[in-house]
Order: sequence, then structure tokens, then C-alpha cells
Amino acid sequence: MSSECTIQNVFNRFYPAYESVHPVSGIQRKAAYHIMNCKTGAFGVNVSVCEDCGYIQIHYNSCRDRCCPMCQEFPKEKWVDARREDLLDAPYFHVVFTVPEELNPVIYSNQKLLYNALYHASSATLGELAADPKYLGADIGYIFILHTWGSAMNFHPHIHAIVLGGGLDSGNHWKDKGEDFFLPIKVISRMFRGKYLSELKALWQDGRLEFHGSAEPYQNHYAFKELLDTCYGKEWVPYCKKPFQGAESVIRYLGKYTHRIAISNHRIKNMTDSTVTFSVKDYKNQGRWKEMTISGEEFIRRFLMHVPPKRFVRIRHYGLLSSRVKNKKVTLCRNLLGCKKYLSRLKSLDASAIIKLLYGKDICTCNSCGGRIVPLTAQQLSKYLRC
Repeated sequence: MSSECTIQNVFNRFYPAYESVHPVSGIQRKAAYHIMNCKTGAFGVNVSVCEDCGYIQIHYNSCRDRCCPMCQEFPKEKWVDARREDLLDAPYFHVVFTVPEELNPVIYSNQKLLYNALYHASSATLGELAADPKYLGADIGYIFILHTWGSAMNFHPHIHAIVLGGGLDSGNHWKDKGEDFFLPIKVISRMFRGKYLSELKALWQDGRLEFHGSAEPYQNHYAFKELLDTCYGKEWVPYCKKPFQGAESVIRYLGKYTHRIAISNHRIKNMTDSTVTFSVKDYKNQGRWKEMTISGEEFIRRFLMHVPPKRFVRIRHYGLLSSRVKNKKVTLCRNLLGCKKYLSRLKSLDASAIIKLLYGKDICTCNSCGGRIVPLTAQQLSKYLRC
């Protein structure tokens, strides 16, 4: 029994047996290989030597896989820091778009198509309603981040949207409604439901959907139509949180969602020869944390469900914040609001300087004597070892 373990430990223990009896896609197999071999030397090493005392320091390369829990912190910090330059001193809101659980089997069988449909329906809903003079009458900006998991690593696709609470009208004047969210939740719900189901129906009619596993019954025309009718009859419940308290809080909040994976190392509590215990939120009990124990095989299955399709872009920018127009539009908004520009702290720094700034660790200083550490090339290392 192990009381201190990581996701890498869990994969090394249970993945080989899981792969031998369960079908695994190429992208899932690649993610598992990366997780099991991250920082083990499988992806190469960097060797440095102290100029003063000759102390050799070895650093094992990471896998850089976006599903690896050990490789998210550095990219997250750089991404969040780059977003500082796009921030305005204006209200921001957090909106979550979810779909009924009845659709989950079909979505899982058609991940790329139906994840994209989530982005399309959510974006069209916010963009059209914000442009309506009845609500705001302006072009707004928003960032979408796809998550596919619940706290217990169950399949639960949903989009987190960070929404700028104001925008530019047709005359390029700034408009907002202060701290009040400008769109009624019921209106968002019904428009999002209509747009998503319309795209789902169009993909079905074009014969582009596949049905595997628990989605197989929906190959039948009547069963699929009954599924659509059920979803049309349900209230889809988007969620909107209170506005953020200033631009800096938006920066901190983004870091919680952008590079998150299905489960992090600190939630793994225990591992035995056959089970894994991890902490989950109990939403039926006011979101309190509790421990859940499942088989190692089930843990691997749940984790691999959330490996995104190859080259799938999870973080997308729209409206005023889209890459095509944001430099011009955000600058105009900043001038209209008379607010300062938040500058990137990391843009001009190399990796060693970023690590020193963020974590207070100087990787260019010898741990033994405090002298200067310099990297060795392969040729220098070979010569050094011969000596």
C-alpha cells in the first residue's frame, strides 16, 4: 500500500494491464506513454556543471503533454501572464454552458464534432444576445475553455466562459450595464438549447455521426428522434457567477481553469495493488470534499476519457478578444474607458528568469557552493566524463 502516490504511479501500476484488455486510441496511448515516462530520462536530459566546484546537476526533460499533471504549471503561468495585456478595467463574468446528461454517450462517440458544436452554439448565443439592443447592443469579447469532466472524473462536457461585461456598439462607443449581468439566464438557456440541438440534428441528417458503446441504440432513427425530443423538453441550466472584483482577480481566476486536467496529483490519497483512492466534491452535500475508492482499471478508464482529440484547441477567443481584432479593438476600449494597460511580466524573460521570478529558484546557481552553473553540450559532457 502507498500513502503517497501520483498519477504517474497509478499509470505505471495499472495501465499496462488495462491496455492489454481494453481498446485504447492512438492519442490515448500516446498520453499514457508520456505520463508514465515524464521526467524519467525517456525524453532526454539536460546536464549542467558548476564552474567553481565541478558539481554536476542533471535535469530530466518533461513530456510537455497537455494531459500530464507535471507539465501544466509553466505553460499555465505563461498563458495567463500573456492575457494580462488584454484585460480592461471593466466587469467580467463567469458563465458555464452545459448539456443534458442524456447526450453524453453521443457526444463521447463524436468528440471532435460535438465539442466544436458546443463552442459554436455557446458563441452564437452570447454574440447574438449581446448584439440585441434589448440587452446590450454591443460587440463583446469572451474566452471559452472546454472541460469534459466532473469531480469524480465522470464524463461531463461543459464550457467555462469568461465574458467581458461590456463592448463596442455600432458607433464604436463603449457600452456596459455595470455590475449587473446583461443577459437573462433563461434566454441564454433556451437559445443555447435551440442552437446546439439544431447543429446536432444537422450532423445526424448529414450522416456524420457515429454511435459506439452506450450510444449504439441511437443508430435507430426513432430512438435518436426520441432523444432529441427529450432534450428539447428539458430546461438547460447555464450558470453565471457574480462579477469579478477587478482585473487582477480575472487573471488569478483564469489560472484555475485554463490548463487544468481531469485530476491533479494532490487529489490522489492512496493506492493499493488493486484500487486508487482520491478526493472528490460531494455536490449533494454543499460541495464538501470526500474520498472515493475505485479500481485501478476504472481510474485509468475515467482518466483516458478526457484525453482531447488530436490537435483539438480547448481555449478559444471570440469577439473583441479574438486574435484577428483584439490588438485594435482592445486598445480602442482601453482608450474609451481611460484605464491602464496591464503589462506582461514574463514576455521578455527566458526560462531561467521566469522560474526565478515565479518560484524564487535560481537554476543558474550551484546548489553545493553557490557558484555559476553552465549547461554542457553532448560533446562537452563526453569529454568531461572521460576526464
